[in-house]
Amino acid sequence: MSPGDDDYGHDYPGEARDAGRGTRTRLPEGAADAPYGAARRPRGAGRPSRSMITIVGVVVLLIAAIAFVNRGGDDSGGSGSDSSGDAAKAQPTAPTGEKPVPGSDAGIASGFPKTEQGAQSAAANYAVALGGDGMFNAEARKEIVDRVYAPDVAADRQDDLDRVYSDEKFLAGIGLETDGSAPADMTFVSRTNPIGTRLEDQEGDTATVAVWFSTLFGLAGEGSKNPVAESWYTNTFQLRWVDGDWKVTDFKQEDGPTPVGRDQAASSAEDMADAVEGFGGFTYAR
Repeated sequence: MSPGDDDYGHDYPGEARDAGRGTRTRLPEGAADAPYGAARRPRGAGRPSRSMITIVGVVVLLIAAIAFVNRGGDDSGGSGSDSSGDAAKAQPTAPTGEKPVPGSDAGIASGFPKTEQGAQSAAANYAVALGGDGMFNAEARKEIVDRVYAPDVAADRQDDLDRVYSDEKFLAGIGLETDGSAPADMTFVSRTNPIGTRLEDQEGDTATVAVWFSTLFGLAGEGSKNPVAESWYTNTFQLRWVDGDWKVTDFKQEDGPTPVGRDQAASSAEDMADAVEGFGGFTYAR
């Protein structure tokens, strides 16, 4: 699910809106009655107050979200548009022999170049950071927000996110302890996996980038009431060039595009926990 699902009482089913900023975002599906996969919980359990709804609107992806699907005839200037004005086409990453970024801060890639590909790489990596389990830890969350957001919006986002992620009803609703940790013998999974990016617009010190991604969210462990499930979203990030790097000023989220699921047997809780702990993430470069 996402934090704005109808289990939170929002007027827009399945969405949360950041008042005054137009941001809609979703927390992973285990957090509410609407499906983030197969997991569900009783309606009303862990329901935050209506005042929480506008706060939740600033959260990603989590989960953390402009559809990525190309609509014919759109030649709005994204990097995927060809010179003939046909519908935008994805351009694969070409080897350049250059490192995508020079370093990292708080485990997040940094130093993205002021280019179309640099903006796309930044957006993909920021989607991963904002959708990860680090957002459920107070210290890690502060580092992520400071690294990802532009300085003039980071403080406001930090306060809003802290209220969301420290809300005991919200945490209980997704099966976590009051400090955001997983219960004993459970492995908490919150991971974003970018599939592709598309530059919507770039002009001067600003850029708009759409990131299409899948998410894994839930608790892996025997008897889990919120098993790890997959969902698909598109986040469109507003980026600004600040102090030699791209930073997020705002974003919005939408469902999908979502592929048809294959008829595959779900792995055991133990296999899922082992996989999440044994397979690391990536630094995404365009």
